Amino acid sequence: MSADLHRLGVAELGRALAAREVSSVELTSHLLGRIASHEQLGALLAVEPEGALAAARDADARRADGDAGPLVGVPIAHKDIFVTRALPTTAGSKMLAGYLSPFDATVVERLAGAGCVTLGKLNCDEFAMGSANENSAYGVARNPWDATRVPGGSSGGSAAAVAARLLPAATGTDTGGSIRQPASFTGTTGIKPTYGVCSRYGMIAFASSLDQAGPIARSAEDCALLLGAMSGFDARDSTSAERPPQDFHAQMLMPRQGASATRPLEGLRVGIPAEFFPAALAGDVDGAVRAALAELERLGARLVDVSLPRTELSIPVYYIIAPAEASSNLSRFDGVRYGHRAARYEGLDEMYRASRSEGFGPEVKRRIMIGTYVLSHGYYDAYYLQAQKLRRMIADDFQAAFASCDVIAGPVAPSVAWKLGSKSDDPVANYLADIFTLPASLAGLPAMSVPAGFGEGGMPVGLQLIGNYFHEGTLLHAAHAFQQATDWHARAPGTTR
Repeated sequence: MSADLHRLGVAELGRALAAREVSSVELTSHLLGRIASHEQLGALLAVEPEGALAAARDADARRADGDAGPLVGVPIAHKDIFVTRALPTTAGSKMLAGYLSPFDATVVERLAGAGCVTLGKLNCDEFAMGSANENSAYGVARNPWDATRVPGGSSGGSAAAVAARLLPAATGTDTGGSIRQPASFTGTTGIKPTYGVCSRYGMIAFASSLDQAGPIARSAEDCALLLGAMSGFDARDSTSAERPPQDFHAQMLMPRQGASATRPLEGLRVGIPAEFFPAALAGDVDGAVRAALAELERLGARLVDVSLPRTELSIPVYYIIAPAEASSNLSRFDGVRYGHRAARYEGLDEMYRASRSEGFGPEVKRRIMIGTYVLSHGYYDAYYLQAQKLRRMIADDFQAAFASCDVIAGPVAPSVAWKLGSKSDDPVANYLADIFTLPASLAGLPAMSVPAGFGEGGMPVGLQLIGNYFHEGTLLHAAHAFQQATDWHARAPGTTR
């Protein structure tokens, strides 16, 4: 069995560990070996084998003492946006090269408390700013389905590692689609919960009103197990939702009224917004998504037409609000308290300029400048305030749609993963790739990507499911039913399609 351990997902590994078919030490050693042999993917930035094996031994001891938690002994890794005591946290930036945090992020702390074994830190776009994982100061991450293509961003390292079977699951963050889009590009499953469900404490901030943590894994079941451990109220985070702990796995398995084994989604109303199927949508993506919608219908769901009329406005709204918040959040990196400090300068002002010029990459500088501009005197009302008003209207559009449906479905991205470097000189082209993920982020709604087929070049295509506030269970139930009837999520790079 040891030769195939990397093929198992979180739930499967939990069952194998519980049955004593494998130990966490054996599993951790196997995955550390795979990570070492796949360095060319650029998925991980830091690995600490000794610490991982020590944690695995502790997990085996917990199992021996009767701890039957489903995550005890399961190896994972964290996006390098979550601070950790045992491993450096860089946020993919030279600004934080070698930084060691004095504490663990709440998400890291909770998953460790659930028994997960941390293997390392995962590559990401610098300060989570990007759609391709090409903005990392430590090199690009590559898509394991085709190493000449991007894995998506900013959680590209997380998605690439899970897709390549280096890890059964990983953490990610989603500000404007940075869990869903890389999950779609790599054939993995990822969920962004309702804003506030997962604590942002210890998560290096990009845009505070948008950032949200979530898991990337093989299946909806795996995501449900991880999300249950990650989530919950945290008094240290002022934006944390004051809700009791949720058993998302139980919610996922709860049968619908009137459902049957062959029609598990009986009565589920799935909204199809016309705005998510524009003429510019690539034909291969359109075909895969429509086939997935037909499968949902076969499983008992009823497709209904809905409208999200301000979908196109989500791009200008997001790229005003997010950079504005980034310009504020990143002002703390000044070369004084922590982070990179220039070696040569004369005077305080020059130290600030030199340290930031050397420490920040081009995309981060671009967004800081945009954000500073829209917040400046004379432009705040014209840009930032108007964007916030439109944000509320986008959220209202969703509420109007949910009056006639339970879930909204459509594509995650307009195309499959593109070639590395093909959009590097055109940041607007990268921004436009977020057209279908931004609306849910601006509204703070839960949304996920579910593998739904393949498109041009044999590259994965994801189906996006969006739910109403705190309806993660509904999304996970629909995704699980879909995955019980299909095997797109079980396909791995190199397998026959």
